[in-house]
Amino acid sequence: CAEAADALVIVTEWNAFRALDLTRLRSLMKAPVLIDLRNVYSPAEAEKHGFAYSGVGIA
Repeated sequence: CAEAADALVIVTEWNAFRALDLTRLRSLMKAPVLIDLRNVYSPAEAEKHGFAYSGVGIA
């Protein structure tokens, strides 16, 4: 479901979403934007995999 997506929005902290293969997701997406509403990933982790990252309460 991430193929050609402009952004990935995480709205749950379930373990299945904590274990995403960010490298693979990045390769499938049209635009590497990760919006993390549960702060599942750190900005550094997301950026390491090539994502522009936005998390709730993170400056």
